[in-house]
Amino acid sequence: MQFLFILFLLVALNSFGQDYTSFRNKLQQLQQISSVTDSVQRQSEIEQWWSALRQQDEIPLIVEDSVAFLYQGEAKSVVWTGDFNGWGYDKTFPVEGKQIPNTRIWLLKSSFPKDARLDYKIVLDGSNYILDPENPHQQWSGVGGGSPNSELRMPLWKESTELLVNNNVPHGTVKHDLLINSKILGYQLTYSVYLPDGYEKMEKLPTVYVTDGYEYLHPKLGNMATVLDNLIAEKKIKPIAAIFIDHREPINRSNNKRMQELAMNSSYLDFFIKELIPHIEKRYPIISDFSQRAIMGTSMGGLTSTYFAFARPDVFGMAGIQSPAFWTKPQIYQLCSNPANPKMKISMTAGLINDTSKESRKMKEILAASSCEYHYREVNEGHSWGNWRNLIDDVLIDLFGTK
Repeated sequence: MQFLFILFLLVALNSFGQDYTSFRNKLQQLQQISSVTDSVQRQSEIEQWWSALRQQDEIPLIVEDSVAFLYQGEAKSVVWTGDFNGWGYDKTFPVEGKQIPNTRIWLLKSSFPKDARLDYKIVLDGSNYILDPENPHQQWSGVGGGSPNSELRMPLWKESTELLVNNNVPHGTVKHDLLINSKILGYQLTYSVYLPDGYEKMEKLPTVYVTDGYEYLHPKLGNMATVLDNLIAEKKIKPIAAIFIDHREPINRSNNKRMQELAMNSSYLDFFIKELIPHIEKRYPIISDFSQRAIMGTSMGGLTSTYFAFARPDVFGMAGIQSPAFWTKPQIYQLCSNPANPKMKISMTAGLINDTSKESRKMKEILAASSCEYHYREVNEGHSWGNWRNLIDDVLIDLFGTK
């Protein structure tokens, strides 16, 4: 009996234990090469070692939950910064690389959850931010989608297949950069409209109003039109219309008003209710019932989605909330705690790595005590479009699913 127990234990350890042998061997090999006294031979072996990693797409080197960030080049200092250290705000996370003696190779070892996906950049000599030259994976980020970051993809992370363009499914129509003049706000705004293929022959459509619409539409950011095409074709959601609101000033796109418009702005809510929604429903085949109307956004837009839905549940019966910036307006918790709020559908997502999971969990407890039908997801990612885009399909299925 004792023999059988030991045999079972050995099998279990072999099945469930993590094997770091290849990780250790490759780094030990680098250390051994660095001690080769002949400089010509040493450089030749370094080039072979580096080339072997590059050919197998192993820079960064990732095994199980362990990561070796690697950089080769002349520098006085090399630092890796990204979602994992809050882009510099988390001073406790080690980010400084160590130069391997007798080489130009810099190394930083870290550990992350095996399903994590994180944005990062390399910082040379304290101020020169660059993409990882050996990593082909990138994610665009920033207000307006200004630039890419390198992307760390851990072994169990998977990209949503709904983000992939499928030429075998019907594609909806996107009407870009339409103008509306707001008397309430005192300026013009731009929006875009997604309508599913064949909408002319359909009955009136449910709709989702999307803040940060330019970014949600951008193929390198939210890529939401592709997600809608795929979900509708696969009958995972009913055909819907989507209204993407652009916070950039129409005549000066560098002036982005999102921080003003999305900060629980009552005038912005009035603009939606009294101007935008009537304007849209007059021009497109949209169901006017609140139960078929959603508001969706990320970060400050996630705060706004929550604010709109709970301030006017008679207008928005559904809300998609991604990495909400509740910390900027803590009064949102009081608004959502009102027991008189009618039942609505809520889909909320948050990242666990320097994102908004703490605040989102607090809101989750409030939703659990209410009459809301809610869904809540957490992922091992940061405050990034890589996080948000991969969950758009889940949010849409929660709100408009056919099951």
